[in-house]
Amino acid sequence: MTDAPKTARTTQQGIDPRSPRFGAAITAVLLLIDLFLALTGATVAAAVLLLLIAALFAWGAFAGVRRHPYGLLYRVAVRPRLAPPTELEDPAPPTFAQGVGLVVTGLGLLLFVLGVPAALPIAAALAFVAAFLNAVFAYCLGCQIYLLLVRAGVIRRPASAA
Repeated sequence: MTDAPKTARTTQQGIDPRSPRFGAAITAVLLLIDLFLALTGATVAAAVLLLLIAALFAWGAFAGVRRHPYGLLYRVAVRPRLAPPTELEDPAPPTFAQGVGLVVTGLGLLLFVLGVPAALPIAAALAFVAAFLNAVFAYCLGCQIYLLLVRAGVIRRPASAA
């Protein structure tokens, strides 16, 4: 997928592409812990952890990836120790991906509360796969969904990213 929006005109318009990967790595670890808890019978702890993860996805989806706690942690603790990025990334696809994560984890939680116990580990596993792919291979499933929806004309790309 070579046509992914990778460049931005100014620092204010783009984000360091390593930042979402950093956040995805933390999310993948949390989701793996959640999956372990759900599969070993600690369903209350798994549900609480998945609720926390869903809240973090909501934060990223509604406040944007620049204001997400992992993005702030990356900018303060990690970014100063690295070389500048060679290119910047449009923040819209990773922000959309946070919304996808919110839908997956939120639906899992809702179904769990409605009496479908398998929904909790299934939602955690699906979200884990997406976070793992982003963290390890820089392949963002939510970003790819965003690009498909833009191409299909379902959503419009922000003017600053055109």
